[in-house]
Amino acid sequence: MGRGKFKVKPTGRRNFSTPEELDAGTSACSRTIGQDQTEYNKKEGSEEKSGEDSGEEVERRKGTISLIEIQNPNFVKPRTTNAKDANLEKATQLTRREREEIEKQRRYMRLQEQGKTEQSRKDLERLALIRVFKEQKLQRLPKN
Repeated sequence: MGRGKFKVKPTGRRNFSTPEELDAGTSACSRTIGQDQTEYNKKEGSEEKSGEDSGEEVERRKGTISLIEIQNPNFVKPRTTNAKDANLEKATQLTRREREEIEKQRRYMRLQEQGKTEQSRKDLERLALIRVFKEQKLQRLPKN
């Protein structure tokens, strides 16, 4: 039976290196640290030599990425357009829906000017009532 209230995972318990293991060099941690240090020292030495020879530094990649140049077909670089480069004389083409929408609005405005739409009829009736009320008010006021 396991200890504690939590379920034990199949990876087992954590193992910590004791100071004696670190000194003896038998722990896994000390080996990786030593390898990292030696790799770092090698790179540092090679960079000093190459830095004196040429000013350019070549970035090395691991695996097959260094051999193959892959370009993402979905990646599109954003184009920057300047105002001075814009062609103002060129007329922009409207889409079919935009043209139809503009034509529909123009047709409605023409009908409204002629008084053939429902909204324009109601507006004209209201205006006629307002005129009648104004005339009646003017007639009621005594003339001085």
